[in-house]
Amino acid sequence: MLRIWNDPNLNICPDYVSEVFANIQAQLVNDNTTKAQVMQLLHNIWEANNNAIKVLWQQQVDNDREQQEHLRRVNEDEQERLNQEKVEEQETACKEEKKKNKHKFLPILETGIPDDLTITPCSYVLRKLDNGEYVELWYFTNDGLDEAKQKKTVNNDTMILSTLADGSTAWVSSASMRSARAVVNDENLPFEEFCQACPRFLTAIEEAEWPQDRVRMMARFWMNIQVHQFHSLRDPIAQKSLLVYQSEQRKHWHIVVKSSVGPYDLSLVNEKVLKDM
Repeated sequence: MLRIWNDPNLNICPDYVSEVFANIQAQLVNDNTTKAQVMQLLHNIWEANNNAIKVLWQQQVDNDREQQEHLRRVNEDEQERLNQEKVEEQETACKEEKKKNKHKFLPILETGIPDDLTITPCSYVLRKLDNGEYVELWYFTNDGLDEAKQKKTVNNDTMILSTLADGSTAWVSSASMRSARAVVNDENLPFEEFCQACPRFLTAIEEAEWPQDRVRMMARFWMNIQVHQFHSLRDPIAQKSLLVYQSEQRKHWHIVVKSSVGPYDLSLVNEKVLKDM
């Protein structure tokens, strides 16, 4: 359909009386049709044609209006979608920021300065716990916490050159490293320090938002170790066996968690494994 560019409502009927239309007049005037009748006929033909164009014009105007309205709605919907995406991106970024720096967004409690300072292990341990990974109990003994206090002045993001397990070297953050010379493996801890570290460890994994079933499992695991009959025996090998057992089994549990076997209940003491230990 051809597009109409001019509004036919503004058109003016030509003056058919003028000399411009003399030739047409001469062809139409005859014995049965007067000049006045020819003028009226020409006027009627023009008016009928213009009225037809007016109808087409109105259809074109309506179509244009409908298309413009449709385009406006499409643009509004697209803008709304873009705005929603922006809001969602901002919310996601905010959630990531809160997740990454959760301590920054904790609400302030209506309590004053506590009498006792919070027990805080080193950044290396906190990052390991945030990832649900194994860490030695030594970090939660008095010696481990004392060392953490001494190192708090060091920037956790400081990069240091470290030798990796394969013998190569790489730059890593200081928070990801530990002082291997100071750490005492679980099986070599005095039983008293082992008992001292366990409740602190449980508090730390709760603050690291470990699932409650895992927190309860670890609590039962260490309680069953501490109340086991081997703890009361005079034989020092008996207590040593408990420490070795809990160390090895906890390490193995963290390995199995990432395998197809999946996590199992660590809390029940396997007497056969303990005696073999």
